[in-house]
Amino acid sequence: MKFSFAIAFFFSASLNAATIDEVLEVSKDWNNKLFRSEVRVTWLDDHRCWYRVQTDALSHEYVLVDARTGERKTGSSRKDIGLPERETVKTSESREKVHSSKTGGGSTIEFWNRFKKAVRMVWIDSDGQHHDYSEVAPGDVFRQSTYAGHVWMIKDLQGKAFAVVTAREADLEVTIDGVSPVFRSTRSVLRGTSPDGKWRAFVEHGHVMLQRIPRGQPAQMKALLDVESPVYGGISWAPDSSCFVISATAPVAKRRITLLDSSPSDQLQPQTREIDYPKPGDPLPKPVPVIVRLTAEGYEHQVITSTLFSNPFIQKNQLEVLWSSDSREFYFDYNERSHRCYRILGVEAKTGKVRVVVNETSDTFIDYTQKTWRHWLNTSGELLWMSERDGHCHLWLYDIKTGQAKRQVTQGPWVVREVKHVDENKGRVWFTASGLRRGEDPYHEHLCRVNLDGSGFQQLTEADGQHVIEWSPDYRYFIAVWSRVDHPPVTELRRSDDGHLVVALERSDARSLLKTGWQMPERFVAQGRDGQTEIHGVIIKPSFFDPAKQYPVVEQVYAGPHGAFAPKEFGILSRQHQVAELGFILVQADGMGTNHRGKRFHDVCWKNLQDAGFPDRIAWIKAAGKTRPWMDLKRVGIYGGSAGGQSAMRALLDHHDFYQVAVADCGCHDNRMDKIWWNEQWMGWPVDDSYKRSSNVEDAGRLQGKLLLIVGEQDVNVDPSSTYQVVNALQKAGKSFEFMPVMGTGHSAAETPYGSRLRLEFLVKHLYP
Repeated sequence: MKFSFAIAFFFSASLNAATIDEVLEVSKDWNNKLFRSEVRVTWLDDHRCWYRVQTDALSHEYVLVDARTGERKTGSSRKDIGLPERETVKTSESREKVHSSKTGGGSTIEFWNRFKKAVRMVWIDSDGQHHDYSEVAPGDVFRQSTYAGHVWMIKDLQGKAFAVVTAREADLEVTIDGVSPVFRSTRSVLRGTSPDGKWRAFVEHGHVMLQRIPRGQPAQMKALLDVESPVYGGISWAPDSSCFVISATAPVAKRRITLLDSSPSDQLQPQTREIDYPKPGDPLPKPVPVIVRLTAEGYEHQVITSTLFSNPFIQKNQLEVLWSSDSREFYFDYNERSHRCYRILGVEAKTGKVRVVVNETSDTFIDYTQKTWRHWLNTSGELLWMSERDGHCHLWLYDIKTGQAKRQVTQGPWVVREVKHVDENKGRVWFTASGLRRGEDPYHEHLCRVNLDGSGFQQLTEADGQHVIEWSPDYRYFIAVWSRVDHPPVTELRRSDDGHLVVALERSDARSLLKTGWQMPERFVAQGRDGQTEIHGVIIKPSFFDPAKQYPVVEQVYAGPHGAFAPKEFGILSRQHQVAELGFILVQADGMGTNHRGKRFHDVCWKNLQDAGFPDRIAWIKAAGKTRPWMDLKRVGIYGGSAGGQSAMRALLDHHDFYQVAVADCGCHDNRMDKIWWNEQWMGWPVDDSYKRSSNVEDAGRLQGKLLLIVGEQDVNVDPSSTYQVVNALQKAGKSFEFMPVMGTGHSAAETPYGSRLRLEFLVKHLYP
C-alpha cells in the first residue's frame, strides 16, 4: 500500500502509518487478492457436480466432479469439462435486475425473520433502484404497506440477496426460515379456503365471513369474542374441512414514535413520519384461538380457555396454528411474557380441551428466537425438540400424544447450533454443533449425525475450523467449507453417512493478499473473570507492524446476548483492518453473557446488560498485553454500534480506569427506550430496577474519558431519542463530550462514509495526543 508523507498530522513520524484518507481507500488494495476460495457448486444429478473457481486476478477454472470416485476434471471453459458453452446466469445476478410495477391495489406484507441472523429488507422501485427499508433482527417482524406488483428483496447484512418477493393484492406473510434462509411461503393471512374447496372464510371490515363455494353469498358471522371491536387473523382449516381456527383478540393501542427527516431530498421543509415501535412494558395483544365448527344448521364456535396461555409475549394479532394430519388436534406456541416459560399446546378440535405437549421453564430466560426449534415426526407421532434444560442446547424426542419426553437425543458439554436435515425414514438427524473437542475453539461448528434413538453419534467434519455446509440434492453428499480467521478456506466434498472425505475440492490461495501487507489475524485465548472460563478473541496488527514499538489498543465491541461476534471464519475484515492501519492494535473477543457457550455462560446477561462481558474482555486484553509489550494498555479505546454503542459508552462509565476513549454509534443507551422484543428477552418483564441499573442515561454523571456519540436521525431499529436522552443527561451533568447526528441516515450511522471518517478521526485525535 502507499503511505502518505503527511503522517505527522496524526502521528509521530516514527510510526510510519497511513493517513485517514488512505486508510479509507486501503481496502481496495485487498480486493481480488484471494483465489480458489469461493466455490459455488451446481449439481447435475445425484453424483455429478461442477463449479467455476477464480485462479488469479483475471482467470477462472472450470471443474467437473464425480462424487462416487472423487475424480476432478478441469478445464479453462465449460466445453473443456463436457458442459454446454452457454453460461448459466447466477441467481443473485438475475435478482438484481428485477423491478416493481404497480399491478393492483394496496396490501400489507409481513416478513418474519426465523433465520438466526439479521436480514435487511429492500424495496426495488420501478427503475430497478434499491431502497433500504429496515434491518430485521432474528425473531423480529417487518410490516409494510405496499402495492400489488411491488418487489421486495431480502438480503443479508453483507448485501447478498437470497430471496425476492412480489406483493399481491391479498395480504401476505413471508417466513424467512432459519433452517434454510430462503423465501418459504406466502399466504393470505386473513383469508382461507377449506381443503375440500367447498368453503371460504375471510375477514372483511372487521367481521368474519363464511361463504359457500362456488355460488354462495358471504354470510357475516356474529362476533366470536365478547369484546368491543375484536381483531381477527390467521385462519387455519382442519385437513378434513370440518372446522377452522381463527385468532381473536381485543384491540391494543400501539406505541408510535416520530422520526424527523430534517433534510428531505424532494423538498425544502423538514418532514416527519411515524412508525409502530413497542417498547418494554407496553401492552401487547392476547390472541386466543376460536374454533368454528361447521354443522348441519350452519356453524358453532368455541373460544378456547386461556388458562394455560394467559400472558403471551406476542406482537401480532394472530397465532400460528398447526393441525395434526387426522384433524383431531391443533397446536400453537405459548411464549409467556418474561420469557421464563415456553409451551407447545395442543387443543382437541371436538371439545376445545387444552393440554401441554412441551413445557420449558427457566429461572432466567428461554432463548426463544434461536432455541425453540422443532420438527414434527407425524408418522411416528413424535416431536424432535431443542432445549437447554440440562444446561446445554440439545435435542430431545417427545411423544406428541402423551406430552412426555421419551429421550434425550444428544447430550454432553457442548451445544447443538443448527439442525440441517432430518431423515424420518432412516431415523437420523444431521446438525451442526460446537464445543465438541477440548483444545479447539468452542465456537467452531462441525457437522454431526445421530440416530433419533440417541445412538450412533458421529462428528462428520474433522478440521480445526469453522464449517459451512451445503448439501447435494439427495443429501448423500455435502460440501464443507472450513476456515479460521488465520486460515483461508478449504472446500471439501464428503459423504453424509459417515463423513468420509471424497475429495478436497479447493484450497484457497492467499499469497497475493499477504503481499499487500495485509496481516493475518492472531487468535488468542485467556481466562475470564473467574480465572477458569476460556475467553476467545482475535488480535489484528497494522501492515507496518514493528514489535519494537508500542501501539494503542482499540476494541471493537458488540456483546448482544443473541449471538457471539468475534470472527471465526476467514475474511478480509476490512473495517477492523482499516482501524489497525491507523496505527492501532485492534482486538475483539466474546465475554460471558454472549451466546453459544452453554446456559451458565449465557445467563450472565440476565437483567444485567450493563455487564456486557467487560470483566472477561478486560482480563483477556490484559493477559494478551503481558506477553505483547507492543500493546500499550495505557492507551485503550473502544467503539461499537447499537448494543455495541450502549457498551462503548458504558466502558467510560464503569471501566474508565482501563478505557480512555469511546465512540458509541446508535446506542440503545436505556433499555426502556429500545424495541420491546430484544430488551424484554434479556431484561425480563415487568420492567423493574434492573433496567434502570443498566441505563447509560441514569449513570451519565459518572462519565470519565473522551466520548463521541453518533446517531442516525432516521434510525428505525433503535429509537434515536435513546441517544438524544443520554446527550441531555450528559449536558445536565456538565460533562464534556462530542455528539454528531448524521442527517438522512438510519441505523449504523457510523458505518456511512462520513460516520466512519468521524470515528477514525476521533480515535486518532485522543489516542495519539
